[in-house]
Amino acid sequence: MSGHGPAIPMTSRRSGPLTGSARVPGDKSISHRALILGALAVGETRITGLLEGQDVLDTAAAMRSFGAEVTDHGGGEWSVHGVGVGGFTEPGDVIDCGNSGTGVRLIMGAMATTPITATFTGDASLRSRPMGRITDPLAQFGTLAHGRQGGRLPMTLVGVADAVPVRYTLPVASAQVKSAVLLAGLNCLGQTVVTEPTATRDHTERMLRGFGAEVNVEVGARDRIITLTGQPELQPQSIAVPRDPSSAAFAVCAALIVEGSDVLVPNIGLNPTRAGLFTTLQEMGADLTFEDPREEGGEPAVDLRARFSPGMKGIEVPPERAASMIDEYPVLSVVAAFAEGATLMRGVHELRVKESDRIDAMARGLELNGVTIEEDEDSLTVHGLGAGGMPGGGCAEARLDHRIAMSFMVAGLAAKKPVSIDDGSPIATSFPVFEPLMAGLGAQFTRNNG
Repeated sequence: MSGHGPAIPMTSRRSGPLTGSARVPGDKSISHRALILGALAVGETRITGLLEGQDVLDTAAAMRSFGAEVTDHGGGEWSVHGVGVGGFTEPGDVIDCGNSGTGVRLIMGAMATTPITATFTGDASLRSRPMGRITDPLAQFGTLAHGRQGGRLPMTLVGVADAVPVRYTLPVASAQVKSAVLLAGLNCLGQTVVTEPTATRDHTERMLRGFGAEVNVEVGARDRIITLTGQPELQPQSIAVPRDPSSAAFAVCAALIVEGSDVLVPNIGLNPTRAGLFTTLQEMGADLTFEDPREEGGEPAVDLRARFSPGMKGIEVPPERAASMIDEYPVLSVVAAFAEGATLMRGVHELRVKESDRIDAMARGLELNGVTIEEDEDSLTVHGLGAGGMPGGGCAEARLDHRIAMSFMVAGLAAKKPVSIDDGSPIATSFPVFEPLMAGLGAQFTRNNG
């Protein structure tokens, strides 16, 4: 069972060529941040192209609980009347963030330096995930956290009045932790400094600047230092959310492995801190072209074309690239199964603590479908079988994880026998139109619910 309803078993079957235009939803990372910063601005922020998956809807509901006026005008157009930095009011009920680790961690950061108390929970998957990586740095501001054993949800945060800024070095590369600390620093007089050993997605820094905050970034030989000057008056913005590269990954990767395919994904975000998958695919020999480069809402965007690429080769993916493609390793593992030779992915320990243990989930699911796997705590090796070579025929456990579910649905489109998953319901958290969008390209998906 998922956290959002009964399980939906699904099956994916070998299809003909995938063709057409894949208009994937808006970027989830930018959608979360637009709602949160809109709520912290003074006045009305207008958002177009917002991803309306359950994760983002839960963040919108949370902003309402903290006192912002959030309105859905239809068609992906939303408005947020913000309450200003430090203006959050205490919510009257528990904040349910559903399946979203990004949502809960960013919201915790945004409220941590306001003298209010809030209790957070989520679905079974989110309640199993560690929150110490967020609450530990927030404790340096003076924020108190009371949760279940192991620092897990449900958890109550007690915000702090007159918080002082902190200097924090990330122990691991995590855009969520970095963003939570920066959002907490907004309501501190003085400068909050975050040092990250490896560059992670920089949507928060870009959007903070767009809303009028003073953010300075220094890139050194070994690290990246972000300095935020606190207590700005954030100015409302008009934000056009580019399409989500993490969602685009599924249509792109499907096109690469399904014979005869030619798929265009228009207007996807190509932020360099998010583009690691596409770099990796090109190194493997994928036929990708980037058309009409431009900017959308302060973020680089392109039209991306993907064509069937039967000659892809296995490669070693460098560990320093992990932060720029951490959510794409599951679907990359599928592509690797259709390449020739071994693909070794190093530096992926972060996958152990995502919505599921994604290394284990992909390894066990691929093994059930005839693919040889090697793994340890920090790496995954997929021994590819070449174009059309995956035997298929297995049923993978989705483990309440939307990206695991979608990755195996992609695998079935090119495997010799159908590939099934035990539950496709988590897909709605990030990509609610995944099934009709892929069907429009020619994918063969069925629900096995009688």
